[in-house]
Amino acid sequence: MPPKPKTEAERQQLRTLIIDAARDLFVSRGVEAVTMREIAKRIGYSATSIYLHYADKEAVLRAICDTDFLALATSLKDIMQIADPVERMKALGQGYAEFALSHPNHYRLMFMAARLPYDPAESCLQQHSAEQDAYFQLKTVVTDVYEAGRFKPELQDVDLIAQTIWAGVHGVCSLQITMACDKWVNWTDISARLQLMQIVLIRGLLREPT
Repeated sequence: MPPKPKTEAERQQLRTLIIDAARDLFVSRGVEAVTMREIAKRIGYSATSIYLHYADKEAVLRAICDTDFLALATSLKDIMQIADPVERMKALGQGYAEFALSHPNHYRLMFMAARLPYDPAESCLQQHSAEQDAYFQLKTVVTDVYEAGRFKPELQDVDLIAQTIWAGVHGVCSLQITMACDKWVNWTDISARLQLMQIVLIRGLLREPT
């Protein structure tokens, strides 16, 4: 068994090990089927060592969500600086997809697996902000496009627009993550699918150019 962590850096390293092991187990076996003892065994520690950092499995799951949702939002942070709101909205969809496809296990547990409801406002990390919440970032961008008068006049619900964009990108990403190896579908290039989905969706939302 590894030695007991003595410094804060060592304790943080152990928390990261716990989170990474638990994420893999939750995705492969389902949250309900995994025990704290199994998580501890995966990283070579005793269950007692795990309980020193997390009170129960729910606390581990919340820590994973805190970590992964923050990682997603942080990966999109630079995109939020793009001046044109429509271009920013397009880039945000692309950045979201890149995160999902680069971190499929993170994405599965965040958006594709049965788990407890998650609210970023209840995060144990820093105070709730746009840097913690990718949906808040998306809604902010959609609001900017709306206030610039770029959407079709009949589209007045910012949440509806944001959630429709989210659903479009999520659909392409989730199919790629779960079914890319299925040979009965002649899958085209994922970049082409993402690009076409965005083109169709954005054209359907925006006013015709004058």
